[in-house]
Amino acid sequence: MKKILLLGAGRSASSLIKYFLQNAPTENWQIRIGDIAVEHLQAALEPHSFAEAFVFDVHKAEQRAREVSQAEMVISLLPAVFHIEVAKECVKQGKNLITASYVTPAIQELHLEAQEKGITILMESGLDPGIDHMSAMDVIRRVQEQGGKITSFKSYTGGLVAPESDNNPWRYKFTWNPRNVVLAGQGTAKYIRNGEYKYIPNYQLFTRTDEFFVEGYGHFEGYANRDSLSYREPYGLQDIPTMLRGTLRRPGYCEAWNVFVQLGLTDDSYTLDGSERMTYRSFLEAFLPPATDPAQTIAQRLCKYAGIALNGEIMKKLVWLGLFEEKPVALANATPAQVLEKMLKERWTLAPGDKDMIVMQHLFKYELQAKQYGLVTSLVVLGDDEVQTAMAKTVGLPVGILAKLSLQGKINRKGVVIPIYPELYEPVLEELKQYGVNFVEKEEEK
Repeated sequence: MKKILLLGAGRSASSLIKYFLQNAPTENWQIRIGDIAVEHLQAALEPHSFAEAFVFDVHKAEQRAREVSQAEMVISLLPAVFHIEVAKECVKQGKNLITASYVTPAIQELHLEAQEKGITILMESGLDPGIDHMSAMDVIRRVQEQGGKITSFKSYTGGLVAPESDNNPWRYKFTWNPRNVVLAGQGTAKYIRNGEYKYIPNYQLFTRTDEFFVEGYGHFEGYANRDSLSYREPYGLQDIPTMLRGTLRRPGYCEAWNVFVQLGLTDDSYTLDGSERMTYRSFLEAFLPPATDPAQTIAQRLCKYAGIALNGEIMKKLVWLGLFEEKPVALANATPAQVLEKMLKERWTLAPGDKDMIVMQHLFKYELQAKQYGLVTSLVVLGDDEVQTAMAKTVGLPVGILAKLSLQGKINRKGVVIPIYPELYEPVLEELKQYGVNFVEKEEEK
């Protein structure tokens, strides 16, 4: 019996756990699932003798070592900051590891040692990063095999709310870690457009957006994220004139979110004195310039500072969130970002019966036999409910499929690896179709 250790059982793990339970009998798997709280797993696991949950604390080195030692395959869906401790233990003990998170410099440093141990640390294997790599490389390889040359590649992904649950003015609800949403866009975005390097500092990020349309689902806006330049080499596109990766939201979101950025409410680098005594209204007041006119309301002062209309759509969004309410923050030693996150969680959490939606769109331009072509590939995945979400499907299923391939002895690449190779992405993309994760392509000659 092959033993799988899954660390992390949060909101992104539901579909992965379901996949493991469905495949365990035929694949002869035994599954142990560890997290800081596992009560929510008992009902799902109880009918299965081959699956069990246990309380796990990643900071306990002895427990971490013991659990890794008993597994053939380790999967970490813990918060990304904890992957390094798990990865080090896996390398030390010669155990394969899969995560859905970005390769960090610290994990990349384990590459040679992992190769020497003959193990695979398979990173960036979820949605974004993950399915975005796999689906992009599938197209890039097809174009190149025909003798074509990719001249432009733009890729955008968004975790959004499904149309039937789209019932608030932001047209957004949390479908993944709320903290990551609040901290998105902290760094400078880097990309290349028409051969020129472009940089967008964090305080300008949400003012520079592109528009998109997905058939059947309407309009979206996208903003650049992270470092798009670093993927040119892995994708084999070192000389590409245009390459950009970004995040999708519904129109109007970025303009409103930019108010938080300009105020400084997304800052996570310091704590607020007396945050436990603040209300959301006084929290806002703390970031506004002193009043010059005693007759001005706090809403009017915010509008003047941010350059927005008092009766406009942005203000409607801010009012709806409760930013002007005398509701206690009730968080001690909180950063501005933590206060903002708490306020958002009160309004943006998926309600019972709510469904989320994943939208991914790749836009390619390429040259083939002296002609110019454009290709748009679009993916839309809808969640089943607030537990079996589209986010959980698209993060968890590729991880599960790759784990199965590894346990079947079908992954031979060693060291720190991302799924940009045909032997990795082809079987994953094919099996994902069974779960409704399928791209629609539209090609046109320019």
